[in-house]
Order: sequence, then C-alpha cells, then structure tokens
Amino acid sequence: MEKENIAVGLDIGTTKIVAMIGKKNEYGKLEILGVGKSKSLGVARGVVNNITQTIQSIQQAVIEAEANSGYKINDVVVGIAGQHIRSIQHTDYVIRTNPEEVISGKDIQLLIDQVNKLAMLPGEEIIHVLPQEFKIDGQAEIKEPIGMYGGRLEASFHVVVGQASSIRNVGRCIQSSGIELSGLTLEPLASADAVLSQEEKEAGVALIDIGGGTTDLAIFKDGIIRHTAVVPFGGNVITDDIKEGCSIIEKQAELLKTKFGSAWPGENKDNEIVSIPGLRGRDPKEISLKNLSKIIHARVVEIIEQVFNEIKAYGHEDPRKKLIAGIVLTGGGSQLNHIKQIVEYITGMDTRIGYPNEHLAGNSSEEISNPLYATAVGLLMNSIANNSNSAYKIELKEVQQVAPKETIQQVVEVKEEVVEEQVEQPKAVEQPETTGEKIKRSFFDKYVDKIKDFLDNAE
Repeated sequence: MEKENIAVGLDIGTTKIVAMIGKKNEYGKLEILGVGKSKSLGVARGVVNNITQTIQSIQQAVIEAEANSGYKINDVVVGIAGQHIRSIQHTDYVIRTNPEEVISGKDIQLLIDQVNKLAMLPGEEIIHVLPQEFKIDGQAEIKEPIGMYGGRLEASFHVVVGQASSIRNVGRCIQSSGIELSGLTLEPLASADAVLSQEEKEAGVALIDIGGGTTDLAIFKDGIIRHTAVVPFGGNVITDDIKEGCSIIEKQAELLKTKFGSAWPGENKDNEIVSIPGLRGRDPKEISLKNLSKIIHARVVEIIEQVFNEIKAYGHEDPRKKLIAGIVLTGGGSQLNHIKQIVEYITGMDTRIGYPNEHLAGNSSEEISNPLYATAVGLLMNSIANNSNSAYKIELKEVQQVAPKETIQQVVEVKEEVVEEQVEQPKAVEQPETTGEKIKRSFFDKYVDKIKDFLDNAE
C-alpha cells in the first residue's frame, strides 16, 4: 500500500477555530479530507485569554474534522497571530575559517543561530528568522549561497518577534486538547502561501488578511518577504460599532453586517430599510441601510488607513520597492460588499480578492474556496511541505449504543494501518530543498522542541 502523508492545519482565530485535514493528490493539488469548525470562545484579538474555553473549542473542531474525514489527528501545524507580533530587519555576518571550502548549510545555520541570539525586549521571543538576501565578500543580491566560495558570509534577515507567554499559552491549549504541536507559522505567511502566486511575489504585493480580531499584513517583493505587521482591529470592531450605533444585540449586528452591510454608503438609497425583530415583547426595530453602511464605512476606512501606514513604513513609494501587483485582500472581512473599491480608493493601488482555490483539487467544495479558509489552507500547505504524517485512518470495528456524554474515542476502536513504502512513479521528480526551506524547517524543529520542553517541565 502506498504511504499517505496526511497533513493537518489548525487555525486558532478570534471568531472561529478551523481544523483541516488534507493530502496532496497525484496532480500536486490539495485534497481536503475533512474540515472541523467551531466558534472561538477563549481568544481575543488573536491572543488566548481563556485557556479552558480555547481547549474546548479546539477539541470541538478536531472531533468534527475527524468525524468528517475518518482520520485520527496526531499533531497539527498552528498559526500564530495577535497584536503582540512585530517584525524587525536585521543584518548579520560570519567570517569563515576556511574560505577555500565551498559554503554549506552549516555556514548558513551558524549565521541563523547568531541571529537567534539577538537580545529582545523582556518577555519576547523570536518566532521566525527569514533570510532575504545574502552577500559574499561584498558581492550582493545572492539568493542561493550554497556551493559558492567566500570568506565573509553576510545576510539580511526579516525577524518576526512575539510574546513568549502568548506562544506558550497556544502550546498549552494544543497539548491539553490531546494532540501534539508539530509546527508554528505566522498567520499572514500561511495566508500568503494559500492565495498569492509566485509572479505576484516577484512583482511586489501586499497581502491584507482581515480576520475577526486582527488584520494581518505581509509584503513581498522579488519573491522575498519584506515586511509583516498585525493591526489589532478586524471584523469584530465593525460588528461592535453596528451593535452600539443601532442599539441591537451582537448576533443581529453580525447578521446585518454579512447580509446587508456595505463599505460604500453611496450604494444604498435613503428609503432602504431593514426590520429587525424586537427583544421579547418589544416592537420590531427599523434600520436604514444607508446609516448601516455609514457605520461600516467609517470603521473600514480606519482599518485600511492603519494598514496603509504600514505599507508606507515599508517604503512602497521608492521605485525599487514598488508593489506592481498591488494589494490582495483575504480573510472573512474581505467578503464585505464594496471593500475592494474602498481599498483602491484609499491606497490608489490595484486590488483583488484572494481565494485559496488555486491550490485546491478540482473536487473541493465551494465553501473551502472561501477567503475565510485562506489561513487554514496555508497552514495545511505548510504541514505538507514539512512531509507531515499527522493523521491516520480510523477503522470502525463496532459501534455500540452509548450515552450522549460518551466521547467519540469510546465509540471508535482505533487501528493504525500497516503502511508499506512504495517506489514513486517515474514521473514524480523530487525537488531539491532550497536554503530557505532548510533554514525554516530546522528552526521550526528547534523552536517546537523548545515549547514541548517548556510544557513538559511546567507543573
């Protein structure tokens, strides 16, 4: 039997938690085997603030994904976000002891380890060390230094930093949910993998992922990550504004936003009104759609202006840093009517909505192609890139009559299939791993081990 590499991505968001199980099909596309979704109760603005509720939400999503797919989850790749995330640019170098030897992965790892020892603010830890460009003996703009000669190896890095306590809280929630943590990825980077093409990354593009609690930004130029940022506002603040402005409950505000909301007030006529049922025994409330769109417009403009300030901080007006491919919007907030036009109006840049369907197999459901699932698809791709084997097939032996409170684990007897490796088809050519991939993989392995040690030693 051919070995299946089953990957699992877990997107812990402010409004929802998504567990996605999938594998690569024979055409190199993602085949989604199962998706579990639950309401996120213990997360605010991308940060865990209630461990118990977050564990329950994760378990709910995981059990649903397992039931839908028929696979049992062992470990997951998790996305990290939140207002505590920041990024810095750093340049470092090493002097090689023997310039007559070719540069190897060990030299690059030495440089990476040096950057990992950078002094951070109290309570902060480095999450990602992403090499951008290398310089050997003054020769600049080298993307792949392995195999070259030189005495001084220098590189510019994009360093992503976050609060250690927030990262460990996520690790604790995963472990307490009965699964292992196999990898960490910055959420805007995962979303970028899912919705951006290589041509866009080369030309220069800004990805804006509008989530429930945060809006994430990732800027690429010449195929390299140049800038990342997390703005602590998302779709939830728009819902809160509608709730306050129209004096209605949150559930009604969310429905109003998704069904009738628009970011462009000029679209609605003055006489367009929606009636909302009153609370027990009270008269229905009539709300003008024009007023609704004015409330949404004000907050959307504020969010986009904050993100645009980050794009300006990157320096997009410099001809060498110009973002030719403009902006790609994704995440749940990108589905708001006329938000594309608002972004184009504020930034003056070409904008499109990013769907993760480019990497999905043709038989994938329309729901999974929604921008809402961009981060989860990106995390799944990251898990596949690490050659994860994160889930195995559940074999149903007997299903007995059980009480409602009993868990799925008591109903299902799990049996791991014996797996035999087969020789790959002649057509499949294994791509050599690039320097960036090696660095990313080795760093993740080390970082995840660090979190596991911390959790094991914690009382």
